[in-house]
Amino acid sequence: MAKFPRRRPKSGALPNGKAPRRTVFSRFARKGAEDRPRSRGIYLLPNAFTTGALFCGFYAIVMAMNQRFEHAAWAIFIAMLLDGLDGRVARLTNTQSEFGAQYDSLSDMVSFGAAPALVIYEWSLRGLGKLGWIAAFVYCAGAALRLARFNTNITVVDKRYFQGMPSPSAAALIAGFVLMMVDLGEEGVMYPWVSWALALFAGLTMVTNVPYYSFKDVNFRKSVPFITVFLIALAFALVSLDPPKVMFPLFVLYGLSGYLVFFVRLAKGKKVSIIQTDEDPVDPTERR
Repeated sequence: MAKFPRRRPKSGALPNGKAPRRTVFSRFARKGAEDRPRSRGIYLLPNAFTTGALFCGFYAIVMAMNQRFEHAAWAIFIAMLLDGLDGRVARLTNTQSEFGAQYDSLSDMVSFGAAPALVIYEWSLRGLGKLGWIAAFVYCAGAALRLARFNTNITVVDKRYFQGMPSPSAAALIAGFVLMMVDLGEEGVMYPWVSWALALFAGLTMVTNVPYYSFKDVNFRKSVPFITVFLIALAFALVSLDPPKVMFPLFVLYGLSGYLVFFVRLAKGKKVSIIQTDEDPVDPTERR
C-alpha cells in the first residue's frame, strides 16, 4: 500500500521536510523576490531636522503668548538654521522624498508664517486694534501664498534667484527687529506703526516677483580665493560682537537688495522675470 506524506512540504523544502542546502547559486533564485517593492516609509534624518524647525516655530508661539519675546525671536532664528540643513542633509544622504518636501512646507508655514505674525502682533500691534491684526494677517497670508507658489514654480524658476522674498528671510526681518528692540530695552507699544509697516513690507514682498539672490549656485566643493575665507571669518566676528544689533541691519539690506536688482534690471532694459532658462537647469528634488 502506497504511503502519502501527512503534510505538504513548505515552499522550497525537500519531500522529507528538510530545508534545501543553501549555496551561492541560491541567491540568484531569490533575486526576483528581493526586487519586489518594499513598503513605503519616511526617511528619519532629514525629517528630524524638519521636526526640530517645527518645534522651534511652536515654541516661538508659546513664548510670544507668555510675553517672552527674546526667546521667541531666537527660536525663529534656530528654525531658520534647521530649515537650511534639512534639504542639504537630504541631498547629501540621497533621501529626498515628496513627503519630506510637503512636510517641510508645512513646517515653514508654522515657523516662518504663523510664529512671526503672532510675535509681532503680541509685541507691538495689539494696541492698533483691527489695523494691528490685519497687518499680522497680511504677513501670515503672504507667507502661505509664497510657500504655495514656491512648490508649484520650483521647476520653472531660475534657481539662482527666489521669486519674492523667501519666507525665512521675511521671518528673520520680523524676529530681528523684535530682538534688537528688546535688547535695547524698548517697549513694543512705542513703535506700533514701525511694526505695522515692517509686517506689511515683509508680507507683500513675499508675493511680489522681485528677484532675491538665493546663493544656491555657490559650490562649496570648488576652490575659492583666500580673501573669501577671510571675509567669511570677518562676518562671523562682526555678528558675534552684538548679534541683535548686527543681524537686523543685515536682513534689512537683504530685504532691499531684491528691489535694487529689480530696478537695475529695469533701468538697463533687461528682463526682470526669473523664469528658468535652458542654460540653467534646476534640480527637481530641491527641498526648501
